[in-house]
Amino acid sequence: MSAADTLRLLLLSSLWGMSFIFMRVAVPEFGPVPLIMVRMGIGALLLIPLLFSLRYLKLIWEHKGPLLALGVINHVLPFTLLALATTRLEAGFTSLINATTPIFTALLGALFFTTPVQRQQYLGLAMAFFGVYVLSANRLDFALGGDGWFILAVLGATFCYGIASNYSKTYLSHLPIRVLAAGSTSMSALVLLVPGILMWPNEPISLLGWGNAVALAVLSTTLAFLLYFGLIASAGATATSTVTFLVPVSALLWGYLLLGETLSLQIIAGMTITLLGTAIATRLLRLRRNVSVNPKYPPL
Repeated sequence: MSAADTLRLLLLSSLWGMSFIFMRVAVPEFGPVPLIMVRMGIGALLLIPLLFSLRYLKLIWEHKGPLLALGVINHVLPFTLLALATTRLEAGFTSLINATTPIFTALLGALFFTTPVQRQQYLGLAMAFFGVYVLSANRLDFALGGDGWFILAVLGATFCYGIASNYSKTYLSHLPIRVLAAGSTSMSALVLLVPGILMWPNEPISLLGWGNAVALAVLSTTLAFLLYFGLIASAGATATSTVTFLVPVSALLWGYLLLGETLSLQIIAGMTITLLGTAIATRLLRLRRNVSVNPKYPPL
């Protein structure tokens, strides 16, 4: 990876880490659905100019159904679930649970999209889930006022991401990047328009709330999407996927600096186990086996 791509990767991880901060601040005033409507609406308005070509518009129309499905499972549902979770959970904690996205991607790929899973990846999957347990064991309270349902909301978001990743790779990988980004974002904005208006808060929203909502849309959605897809084109999907491990670190740091969130030993231990398991499951970290070879009989 070049120095320029490394800087883009660090910027992308910071922007996506900040998204949890923006949601944490803005969602109490907007509510989850209106906030994500604003996020996707502004994002769509900024990305639509990328489609000002008859070729791209034709592709959007021909693939409107799949792009709508991608928008729902990759934007509408997971973003809304994450916004709901941040009404209760700390930004850094939410980002750590969200880091299990590659785990669900691997599991769902093996179950429904015929993507093979190797033996060492099962170890990584087990480690990652154990890391999530370490993070949340004392918070899995499903009684009224407990955190359990909000933790499940984050896991629901990562489940949606896992479906979307496999769906996009299987059915939409032939489309240009700008069609995927702008098309799915625009479809998401249309889906959210009516429910977002119906659920719009009665109380006026403060400048702080609006500032965080606009930053979420412009920085953590539009700019982040452009950086993400540009990185895939220049550095490749594997290198770009390392952003998974940088986003929680960024969110924890921003949460500590801006919101005064705490960094406990439990969070650090859970983060280490979760990210290590994810690295093994996604084969970014490969385990080597020591094999003794008889010199008379070289390996075949």
